[in-house]
Amino acid sequence: MPHRSSMKINPFSVADFMLKWFLFLFLLTAAIGCANEQEQQKGDLPNIIYILADDLGYGELGAYGQEKIETPHIDNLASSGMMFTQHYAGSPVCAPSRYMLMTGKHPGNAYIRGNDEWSERGDVWSFEAMLENPEFEGQRPIPPETITVAKILKEAGYATGAIGKWGLGGPHTDGHPNRQGFDFFYGYLCQRQAHTYFPTHLWKNDERVFLRNEQVYPHQRLPEGADPYDLQSYSTFHNQPDYAADLMHAQALRFIEEHRDTPFFLYLPTPLPHVSLQAPKRWVNYYHDKFGDEEPYPGGNYTPVRYPNATYAAMISYLDEQVGDLVQKLRELDLYENTIIIFTSDNGPTFTGGVDPAFFESAAPFEGEYGWGKGYLHEGGIRVPMIAVWEGMIPAGTASNHISAFWDVLPTLGEIAGAKLPENIDGISFLNALKGNHETQTEHDFLYWEFPQYGGQQAVRIENWKGIRKNMISENNLEIELYDLNADPREQNNIAARHPDIVDKIRLIMDTSRTPSENDLFKIPVLGD
Repeated sequence: MPHRSSMKINPFSVADFMLKWFLFLFLLTAAIGCANEQEQQKGDLPNIIYILADDLGYGELGAYGQEKIETPHIDNLASSGMMFTQHYAGSPVCAPSRYMLMTGKHPGNAYIRGNDEWSERGDVWSFEAMLENPEFEGQRPIPPETITVAKILKEAGYATGAIGKWGLGGPHTDGHPNRQGFDFFYGYLCQRQAHTYFPTHLWKNDERVFLRNEQVYPHQRLPEGADPYDLQSYSTFHNQPDYAADLMHAQALRFIEEHRDTPFFLYLPTPLPHVSLQAPKRWVNYYHDKFGDEEPYPGGNYTPVRYPNATYAAMISYLDEQVGDLVQKLRELDLYENTIIIFTSDNGPTFTGGVDPAFFESAAPFEGEYGWGKGYLHEGGIRVPMIAVWEGMIPAGTASNHISAFWDVLPTLGEIAGAKLPENIDGISFLNALKGNHETQTEHDFLYWEFPQYGGQQAVRIENWKGIRKNMISENNLEIELYDLNADPREQNNIAARHPDIVDKIRLIMDTSRTPSENDLFKIPVLGD
């Protein structure tokens, strides 16, 4: 064994070892830094809560001028954030409006352009048949390859939940929310089931959750011989154990609790205040005292109700109360400052089931009664309230005149999340408008709608001009009515004859901004479909 003093050290080996060691430390530090940066970016993503009321009119919130129905919590959102005065639904009825919201497409390029109950399955309106066979539930499903806002936000790192009324596919179909980007779903898969707030069951993901309620068909009149002025005559329709709106609200609060440590997207398509008219008794009593006695609604189209106006107002105030609960939960969990809340409605007010849009001036300042509200492309049917709150990002107590529509929501939320947006969408992000940077906000050249039901309709909005065609299927009509929304927001004076150049421009948009529908139910033959 050689003496220690005779050992030689190779300086090149030491240098090589030290170089490799420092390189390892550098790469390790860089990797940790990159991971920390990615985690920090993920942590900086705001939570998103999108609340979609059902059939709530433009004028049914205090912040938008309502004087009879009290909505203090939603009004507080308006004073804490931004009110949009020219925001439009995707369609004048439920399912297609939700499709535009989910996909960023306008009605001329949509797969779902109207309500489609998928009736070739059988008697889909039989609640007994749906109870026996859940395959009868749900509307025609959207295709599996559909790119939804939930899918792009999930890919961007969000936990995604939908709680409420879906309407884009039933159980075990490709349109089920769990197969369209939502990690969690609770509520009504089927719009028909949502015609009662006391259903026999709701859905939790792929599972039917049975409730304690009896099966009561919602589309019936009071039994023969029943006294319409006696509250006891309505007991079967209103006094059941499980009120669906309560159950869904509890799930929404639980979702926020369970995802407090990760960015989440919570889509809340509440059925409130869609008929049938059924509401918590404490709120009905409050408005009965406020409004006084009234004539009952004996039922037929929807569930009978003793005090229809009081019950309708009660449903909206109860929804407002739920919004207040959500905000309180966010504050309790220290999430409010990093959460964007958007509140809006899927279309204008209804005219049936005991609802009286004239009494409440539900679509004010627009017309909102039959022929002008839900189901029609007039302003009362598609102009909806929208309020957005995001502390520190959206200027408080402001209003925006930016012209936007449901198909703008996907690119807006996608930009907020830094998500990759799908190609071939029709929407434009309104994030700059949200932040108050209206001078840099991109504007639409026009907004386009088509609706193959209620006679068949088309509409175009260009600046202050509104062009509309009606009775396109029922009468093969192609005449365009023209309105100046600045001077005539109620669309009472057709000035098409005075502005043939504007009419020609709108006609060209109507002819070139659409593709024929894939579904025969949605085709408009007079346009060549």
